[in-house]
Formats: sequence, C-alpha cells, structure tokens
Amino acid sequence: MKPSPRMLISCKNSSSFLARCHPTAPRAMSNNLSSTNNIRMLGFARIMNGNHRAFRLPSSRYFSHLTSRPQTFRSPAATRINGDVTTATVNELGLKPRKSSVNDKKNLEIEKVYIKTDNGIDEKQLVVEKSADKESELEAGGEEDNARSENKVSEGVAAPIINNNGEEETDVEREAWKLLQEALVTYCDTPVGTVAANDSSEESLNYDQVFIRDFIPSALAFLLKGENEIVKNFLLHTLQLQSWEKTVDCYSPGQGLMPASFKVKTMQVDEEKVEEVLDPDFGESAIGRVAPVDSGLWWIILLRAYGKLTGDYSLQERVDVQTGLEMILNLCLTDGFDMFPSLLVTDGSCMIDRRMGIHGHPLEIQALFYSALRSAREMVKVDDGSKNLVREINNRLSALSFHIREYYWLDMKKMNEIYRYKTEEYSLDATNKFNIYPEQIPLWLMDWVPQEGGYLIGNLQPAHMDFRFFMLGNLWSIVSSLGTPKQNKSILNLIEAKWDDLVGHMPLKICYPALESEEWRIITGSDPKNTPWSYHNGGSWPTLLWQFTLACIKMGRTELAEDAVALAEKRLPVDSWPEYYDTRTGKFIGKQARLYQTWTLAGFLASKMFLKNPETAAMLCWEEDLEILETCACALSKSGRAKCSRDAAKSQILV
Repeated sequence: MKPSPRMLISCKNSSSFLARCHPTAPRAMSNNLSSTNNIRMLGFARIMNGNHRAFRLPSSRYFSHLTSRPQTFRSPAATRINGDVTTATVNELGLKPRKSSVNDKKNLEIEKVYIKTDNGIDEKQLVVEKSADKESELEAGGEEDNARSENKVSEGVAAPIINNNGEEETDVEREAWKLLQEALVTYCDTPVGTVAANDSSEESLNYDQVFIRDFIPSALAFLLKGENEIVKNFLLHTLQLQSWEKTVDCYSPGQGLMPASFKVKTMQVDEEKVEEVLDPDFGESAIGRVAPVDSGLWWIILLRAYGKLTGDYSLQERVDVQTGLEMILNLCLTDGFDMFPSLLVTDGSCMIDRRMGIHGHPLEIQALFYSALRSAREMVKVDDGSKNLVREINNRLSALSFHIREYYWLDMKKMNEIYRYKTEEYSLDATNKFNIYPEQIPLWLMDWVPQEGGYLIGNLQPAHMDFRFFMLGNLWSIVSSLGTPKQNKSILNLIEAKWDDLVGHMPLKICYPALESEEWRIITGSDPKNTPWSYHNGGSWPTLLWQFTLACIKMGRTELAEDAVALAEKRLPVDSWPEYYDTRTGKFIGKQARLYQTWTLAGFLASKMFLKNPETAAMLCWEEDLEILETCACALSKSGRAKCSRDAAKSQILV
C-alpha cells in the first residue's frame, strides 16, 4: 500500500469525518453530499466518545448466550466497570434488538448493555416489562413445544424448531446459523461482514478477513432472514475503501477497483487509546499479486439484491453509491485494444484465484460482468450526466449477449461443426472466426456431452477454446439469462445427465475435468494445491449450491436442487463444513480445506431458504430481455459496413 493519510479507515473521534460508526449515521449522511469531492469519506468517527476496544471476533460463548436466551440482547463489548448503572433507550444507543424465538415472539426483554464513555464503560439498563398473563402464555407454549419435541424424539425424528418466519428449521440449519453468527466481524461495535473461515486448528493466513465474493451467500442468508443492517453496513464500508490509493511497485490500477477483502485491525494511538481500522487488500498481498476483477461485479449484484429483498431502494439512490457504481462501470467499460465485448483478464482474478489457465476471457467473469451490467441498468440514475454511460451499458449488453451465445455454446451439433472447421479463413464471412483447429477437441468430450444437453465453454481466444465445463459461469449464465432459454435448459439437462461427474458425493464440481499429468504441470506450473481433482482443479465446492438452487428454481427444476441440498445436508455438518472436497466424485474432505468455512454454511442456508420461498429466488434472477437482443451498436456506427455479422445468427440467439 502506498503511504497515505487515508491508508486506514479508523474510528477516530473527530467531528471532521463525514460518516460515523453508527448504524443510522450513513442514512443521514447522504443528504449532505452535494459534490464528488465530498463523496470520498476519509474515515469513520464513533457516535460515542471514548476509547475503542481491541477488535476480536465475537466468541461462541457470546452467541450461545443469545441462542439460549433469545429474549436478551447484550453488546459484543459487554464489560462491567465500577458498577455504575444508568438508563437509556434502545433508540438512544442505536441498537437493533435481535428477533425473539417462537417462545417469546412478542415480548423482548433487554436487560443491560454496556457502552464506552469518557469516564470508562457505563452499564446501561434497558428493560421492557412483561405481563404475568403473557409470561404464563409463553410458559404454556413452551411446555407444548417441549411435549411435541419429546414425542418426535421418541419416534426417532429430529424435532424441528419454528423460526420467526413461521418456518421449520432442522438441527443442521440451527447449527449453521449459530456458526454464521460466530463468523461475524464487528467494526466499532457494528457488524460489517463475516470471516472467510473460523477454523481454529489452522493458521489463519487471510481466512480471518472479510472477502467480498465470500460474503455474498452470507449476505443473502441475512437478507432472507430479515437481518438487513449488516448487509447495508458491508456495502457502505466497502464503498469507502474503493477510493483508496492502490500501488504495487510504483504502479496504481484504475480508479474504481474494489478490494478483494478487508480486515479489522487495531492501532495503538497512545498509551491508553486504541483505535479500530479497516485494512483492505486490493491484490497487493494476494498470491500472484492479481487484482480482484470480480469484487466490483459482486458488489453491484449484491446492491441490487439488497433493494429487491428489502424493498429499500434509497441505498441505491444515494449520491455516494451512485458515484461508486459509475466508477466500477467506467473501469469495466474502458476502451482498450480488445476486439471482443468480453472482459480480458489475467489468471487468478476471480474465484479461481490461482494459475489454472483461465487467462483471457473466462466464462465466469463474462457471466458476472453481464449480471452486473443488467443490475446497473436497473439502478443507474438516468440524467444528463449518466446518459452516455447508460448507452454504453445497453450496447455492451447486446454485444456480449450475442458473443457468448454464438461463440461459447457447445452441444453435439456445434461440436460436429467445429470438427469440420476449415482453418486460415481470411474473410468477413468466415465461419471459423477464431481460427480454431479441429484437433483441439479432446477425446473425452465426444462421448461426454449428452444428446439433449450442452454448455458454455470455459474460455475463447484466437486459436484456442477451453472445453472444460466451469460450474459458476454456466450457473450465472442461467440466472442472468446470458444464455438463451433453450441453452439454459440444456445446461441443466447436462448436469442431470452427468450427475455422477458434476455432483457425485458432494455438490458441485468447480470445473470438469481436472488437468492431469503433463497438462497439469504445464498449465498450473505444477501447483501442489491444484493437483488433479483437488481445490480449483476439479474439486467439489459446496458454496456453489446456492447458485445452483437459483438456476434450478428459475428453470422449474427444483427437484435437482432439492437432491443436491439433501446430499450436502447429510455430510456437511458431519465433516465440519469444509471449504472443498477432493477426488473425482468428491468423496474426501479437501487435503488443505479449512473447516467451518463461512460461505459453505451460508450457501447451504441460502439454498434452504430459496427452496422454502421460491419467490425470493425469482426476485434475484433476470428474464430474457428482447430489447437487449434487438440493440445493435453497428446501427450507431458510421463506418459504412455493408453487413452486420449478427444477422446470420439472429435466429439462433432468439431461441
């Protein structure tokens, strides 16, 4: 990181800072932002004066207290000093009480919380009285629940618990929620994300950081449960990190880059004062020093999801959020040397963050790029200043949609066409536009693709097609309607037909097949972590489950998602929620997999909630947009081209 006064966002006690460490402060702040210069906030000040506690993850003991006594809320920083007791209201402290359990849904007793002041830490007493009648009703209800539980246990059936939404939760779901709460990261006593993993048996490395891509399933789980504030905090805090100066070897990437992750650290200001700071990683500390291309795309997708699931669109309309959104889009839409509408990236710039031969135009990035553009199309405020950006978004969506549908699609018919390709064609009307040699078709592929199935290949460059099946890219192509309805249906048909290969003992393969032998040595550089059928090289990643569930619900194939979720539910809690699985069928826990991986358990929870409420999944998906298909940038050009190359394929892209 380049030395800068803005290097760490801290909880400084200064009235000059625009945003304060308080859940309600960012709302009021947006009204005071009138220019771009004011948008880049320098830091966060505490809403209450005094020293700051050192950052730590909330302990399991603290969360077991919440689960065992759902009627009581305590501050994560609870400490009693000098025994002084004062009174305060919930609103005065800016606290949001946790929802009560089914046995105490209508009555919440907040006993004591503790806050820091100039004189130390004061104990605040907050009590909501409960009537004797209601207490007796609660006791009666609790006895009935216990009786039902005893009956079910005696019958050998796991006793479900009814959550606040009136839905049953299994023991596995309750365990996952408890672990997700324990993974929370707080900044100035406010939750801002979840750690990547909470595995105390291994060195933390960077697994104790909050990753943007890793937090997405956690965010969706919180939103679906109605706990919206943590997601809002995450979106706003990561937005402030966007404006920092990023430097590696005296070179800075483009403005608008979002960090891969951030960590809450403590800084000793003086002998008695400690401040919490946010320390982001833009790739300057990552393996291979690769910038996270997907972070900004995920941030845009989550911003849209927040509005859809909460109904609160005011966050999208804020001046600082609109500016940050436009900065990401400008970075992605910047003109370059590329002749294709797809994004050109290097290896390791997405979920597959190690060398795996995906440099160029990987499907995963293109699918997320398309989803982010469609999200932005809904959220960008159209005015004189943004109309050019909106036009660029529409043109890029149209070109990218055609490009992926026409050139990335592979089924038996397309494979036979490639098999008969003529090469070295020099013409605007060439069939083999990328000069693909038929000898590139691998032997395994000819017998692998089913007659009624197909998929989008992993990568496309001049004289190169990556025929590997990449799960995330294909699933997001379904969710975002990057593929045609027929193509999307064929992708799920292929997954069903090749269930043993792509699901096996644990859903789902990140890619198929694995690189082996000499191919593994050359492409991965003999990576000891990406050995065949391990980690990114053909490993099985349970976090992909929520994206698979979204795709299945959209296409009316919920039975596939239910089978995959049931398979995961049997193994994940027994195996301690590992990061990934190894072997061809996902039989073994990954040799270097972290346990209690947050996006594993969050992905499972999100999948269960989507299946219980399919309408929420539909809100996050996109349907076919004919306006995008009909838009053609060639019509806006004055180059005098006689023929648009899209016309010949228009019948294909519309089916």
